[in-house]
Amino acid sequence: MADLRIVELSAATIVAVNTLSLKPGQERFVVPESYAIAATVVDPATSWQRVILDGDEVVGFVSAGFDPDAPQEHFRSVLWRINVDADDQGRGIGRFAVEQLVEEARARGFACVDVIYEAGEGGPEAFFSRVGFQPVGETEYGEVIAEIRF
Repeated sequence: MADLRIVELSAATIVAVNTLSLKPGQERFVVPESYAIAATVVDPATSWQRVILDGDEVVGFVSAGFDPDAPQEHFRSVLWRINVDADDQGRGIGRFAVEQLVEEARARGFACVDVIYEAGEGGPEAFFSRVGFQPVGETEYGEVIAEIRF
């Protein structure tokens, strides 16, 4: 983690974001990057999409939403997606991305960030637990709802 920083998704970084790799088995827990990026087009006012750089190299992507008027509470301040390139996982990049997201949520007046994920071997549950998310419920589809309060 020589020089981690977070920048807005842009034309200069989108191709690299779309080519981030996954470790074997992780693909079942994520949709293609292009799905997450499309959310900006759907509602740019509430979408927060950032690229994590180590120096000039794209090493991760984080997508979140901030909508204080969302009908379901767990969609008001929500982490939609976090992806760290397979070769860079385990270096603290995901933790850095979550810390940046928490700072943004706090600056916008939120007291927590939620995440919704599918539990399962090789899934993101252990990571979310390590960075401070605690399970608080379940969706109607059996996915875990977890939150980090600050």
